[in-house]
Amino acid sequence: MLYERSSRLFAEAEQVIPGGVNSPVRAFKAVGGTPIFIKEAKGAYLYDEDGNRLIDYINSWGPMILGHAYAPVVDAVIEKAKKGTSFGTPTALETEIAKLAVNMVPNIDKIRFVNSGTEACMSAIRLARGYTGREKIIKFAGCYHGHSDSFLIQAGSGAITFGTPNSPGVTQGTAKDTLLATYNDLDNVRALFEANPKEIAAIIIEPVAGNMGCVPPAEGFLQGLRNLCDANGTLLIFDEVMTGFRLAKGGVQELFGIKADIVAFGKVIGGGLPVGAFAARNEIMNYLAPVGPVYQAGTLSGNPLAMAAGFEMLKALDADAEIFIRLDAKTSYLETGIRNILEKKGIAFTINRVGSMISVHFDARPVTDFATAGYGNNDSFKKFFHGLLAEGVYIAPSAYETWFITDALTYDDLNFTLQAIEKVADTL
Repeated sequence: MLYERSSRLFAEAEQVIPGGVNSPVRAFKAVGGTPIFIKEAKGAYLYDEDGNRLIDYINSWGPMILGHAYAPVVDAVIEKAKKGTSFGTPTALETEIAKLAVNMVPNIDKIRFVNSGTEACMSAIRLARGYTGREKIIKFAGCYHGHSDSFLIQAGSGAITFGTPNSPGVTQGTAKDTLLATYNDLDNVRALFEANPKEIAAIIIEPVAGNMGCVPPAEGFLQGLRNLCDANGTLLIFDEVMTGFRLAKGGVQELFGIKADIVAFGKVIGGGLPVGAFAARNEIMNYLAPVGPVYQAGTLSGNPLAMAAGFEMLKALDADAEIFIRLDAKTSYLETGIRNILEKKGIAFTINRVGSMISVHFDARPVTDFATAGYGNNDSFKKFFHGLLAEGVYIAPSAYETWFITDALTYDDLNFTLQAIEKVADTL
């Protein structure tokens, strides 16, 4: 494939945008080469500025669960835009989508809409601190909760040490309130509680991790976190920005039957427009201003275009009893096909999957946390990525990212993808 126009556009972008991109992973630093500039998308396909068609396994990092340019969402946004794009005042639509979301998700009474997953997670942490009167939080190495200062923390020197900033601009003062734990390691989390008694406001976790590849929770891990939180007066926050409304109508809480105290949403809830939300039971949500003391605000929160898109998306998911069965079946078909090809070729690999989230790691050892996610052969992944791209298949340009399956994919698309993988496997 030729990417002449994309290359020119990237060179032009580098002159006026840092690194030529507005989010770092788009720059292809992890895989090398020049990023592709997309012109349009429809259904399961992207069309780049050079006229190439690509089967899309990123789907805007998750929200295009029903495919790109899904007609009810597009039509709703167009009609809403004709009536104004932002008011900074309440609208009836905000209440309608809130009622629908509360009805779909277990264990929440109220929800507040914000503008991004980062903002949702940041607000959830502030609410947890305000509700508990405590300052420290536990997060897990390899889980990404946006770029708020509290989350840009790397592991300390031991299980009970504080984290340290991993980005300039994040202060040591912020880092000291963030404790780092190992995903799928309850003993590690228990040690943090023992070392910081009655100081931890919340645990925040991707209940199915999606930013070190797809990493499922081990049997009993989420329930163990629930038990530790209950025993220590700590809130459990599920960051379901990726998993919410994707793995089940009610997200991971429904899928695994584990109750969270606060849930953060994004991606799917906006139907592709910038949006996030956080939700909880009444006694927690009523700590928010204007009824409570914890301040949170946003001029564009509840933006009518985002609400229109999200309402149509959630209505479609709520009305389609088979959607998550179809998504699981398609992703299972893809997993089985990839597994058969790589085994036949004698290539070391591990595949992790939960529902319509899947990742391929080029190492035979299990991937259960951030450290084991790093075992994969990065040279093999680079060849895999660029080989698939040349065949017309677009996966995430990083070995540490999940693939997201859309219902718009047909089995012909999946077979095309598997044929491409068989070709590329010969080069690994």
